[in-house]
Amino acid sequence: MAGSSESAASAAREREGGGRFDWRGLRADLRGAVPDAAIALVITGVIFVWLYVRVENGTSATTRVMPMLADAPEFWMYWLSQAFGWSGLLWAYITVLFGLLRSGPRPPWGWLTVPRVEKLHRTTSLTTVGLMFMHAFMFFADQVRSNQQDHSWAGGILTAFADVFVPGVYASGTGRIAILLGLLAFYLAIPLGLAFYLRQRTGSRMWRALHRFIIVVYVLSVWHTLLYGTNVWYDGPFRTLVWALQMPLAGLLLLRLLTPARPSERLRLRGAGRESRPLPLTARIAGRLAVAAAVPGLLAVVITGADGGRTPGGASPGLWPEQWVIWAGLLVLTLVLVAVAYRLRPSAAVRASGPKTVGTRR
Repeated sequence: MAGSSESAASAAREREGGGRFDWRGLRADLRGAVPDAAIALVITGVIFVWLYVRVENGTSATTRVMPMLADAPEFWMYWLSQAFGWSGLLWAYITVLFGLLRSGPRPPWGWLTVPRVEKLHRTTSLTTVGLMFMHAFMFFADQVRSNQQDHSWAGGILTAFADVFVPGVYASGTGRIAILLGLLAFYLAIPLGLAFYLRQRTGSRMWRALHRFIIVVYVLSVWHTLLYGTNVWYDGPFRTLVWALQMPLAGLLLLRLLTPARPSERLRLRGAGRESRPLPLTARIAGRLAVAAAVPGLLAVVITGADGGRTPGGASPGLWPEQWVIWAGLLVLTLVLVAVAYRLRPSAAVRASGPKTVGTRR
C-alpha cells in the first residue's frame, strides 16, 4: 500500500510539474508552431526561387565569388540551403524581437498581450531551430552529392557529415570561419532555447538567466551572414539594409536592460534593494554600457558603409578572427554559463521537495 501511495504521489507531481523535462509543454508549443513553420517554409520557397532566378540570369553575387555554382539545376540543394539560411535569420530576428518585447517595456497595444507575445516567442524560437537545421542539412546533402566524385558512398557521407556538422573540421576558404560560427550558433541555440522546458528542474531563476545568453546565438548568426555570406559578400544597398535592421533590436535590448519588466532585474545603485555585490553589479553595468555603445556603432556602420563588405574587383580582406580566437571565446562563454548555473542552482531543500509548478513568465 505504501508503495502504491508513493507511486500515485509521484505521478501526481509529474502531472502537476511536468517532471524533469516539460514534454507536455514542448508538444503543445510544437503544435502551436505548425502555422508559424508553414509560413516560414513558404517564405523559404520564395527566397529559393529568387536565388535560383538570380543564378540563371547571371545577377547572383554568390556566383561572382564562386563561379562553379552558376549551374542552378545542378546545385539546387546548395541554393535551397541558402534560402533556409536567410529564412532562419529572419525568424531568429522575429523571435528575438518577441523575447525583448516580453521581458522589457511592452508597447500599449491591446492585441499584443503578455501570453500572446510569450507564446509567439516560444513557437518562433522552435521554428528558428528547425530552419537552422535545414540550412545545415541541405548543405550536407549538397556536400554528399559533390563527394561522390572522389569518395565511396559511405566515405562521402562521413566526410560531408564531418565538414558540415563537426565544428572546426571544414577547412576550405572562408568556410573555416563561417561554418564554425554557424555551427556554434546552432548548437548553442538548442540548449539555451530548450532551457525553458527544464525550468521544473533548474528553477525559474536559472533558466531565465541562461536563456538571456540566446542573444549570443543571434549575434553569431548575423556575424556568420554578414561577414561570410556570399549573398551579401559585396557592399551594396541590401547589405546596408541588413545592418540597419539590427538597430531596432539593439535599441530594444538597451531598453530591456534599462527598464526590464521584472522589478528584481532593475539596476539599483542607491536606496532600498540596491545591488551591493561587486560581481553582479559590474556585470549589469558592463552589459548596459556595451549595448549602449553598440547602437551608435551600428549607426556609424550604416552611414559610413565600413562594414566588412568586399568591393567588386578589389582585394578581399583576410580571414578574421583565427579559429583559436573563436574557440577561446566559446571557452569563456562556457565558463560563464557554468558559473551562472552553479550560482543559481536550486537549493538542496528545493531539489528534495520534487518538481514544482514554475511560472512561465520570462
